[in-house]
Amino acid sequence: MRQSDHRAIGVFDSGVGGLTVLKALMERLPQESTFYLGDTARVPYGTKSAEVVTRYSLKNAEFLIGREIKLLVVACNTGSAAALPQLSRELKVPVLGVIEPGAQAASTSSQSGHIGVIGTPATIRSGAYQRALMEARPGVKVKAKACPLFVPLAEEGWVGGDVPRLVAREYLADFARNGVDTLVLGCTHYPLLKDVIADVVGDRVKLVDSADATAAAAASLLAGRGLLAPEGATAQHRYFVTDVPERFVEVGARFLGRHIDSAEQVDLTF
Repeated sequence: MRQSDHRAIGVFDSGVGGLTVLKALMERLPQESTFYLGDTARVPYGTKSAEVVTRYSLKNAEFLIGREIKLLVVACNTGSAAALPQLSRELKVPVLGVIEPGAQAASTSSQSGHIGVIGTPATIRSGAYQRALMEARPGVKVKAKACPLFVPLAEEGWVGGDVPRLVAREYLADFARNGVDTLVLGCTHYPLLKDVIADVVGDRVKLVDSADATAAAAASLLAGRGLLAPEGATAQHRYFVTDVPERFVEVGARFLGRHIDSAEQVDLTF
């Protein structure tokens, strides 16, 4: 088993949302280099069919595998729900999605066993979180709801004030009334709206961000396989998009919590 590995971690999402996962990875594994691919030409994935999302995900993975990554992180809840099984079968590197780590964290956190999940229409429709939660904690009660307007609000920076609060109340009023004590933010955009969501559901409901759980799972996986970069290694981070790099750089900084120098536009032929 190799004791260290300087190869990068590959991360992809349909756009900028997966940068919340990348942020968590950078914080937990500061010595690790990364390649991030945002499929901005085909965003959003959340309203597309599972077949289309799987096709896009396989092409994204092919691009990152071509850069000799050591781990692929599907930093997209919709991509994880639709494509993770096929990616895991077809790729020679380990593949990690965001759903199972998030479900594990929520099942551990919940005292009542009554857990809420919010996400894109495709993620909720897939039932992936519901299945993962029931597998992690048999007998759990799951309330799931699609909250599609949270995505454009996060990307436009409307994360506080009356507009997002009214939207959150419309989506989430039932969660506080139905005894949910843990709510999974099942979309990588939603952490930007965490304060508004927490205000609406109340302080008795714990919010679970899959990004943190995914970063912890990645660290454990790499350590277990002897693939961690050595401590003190200088990390390099590169960003690729399939359309409009300038928009990605501008909006992405809010999701990553740090400045993005540049992003390279690439053409993924389908």
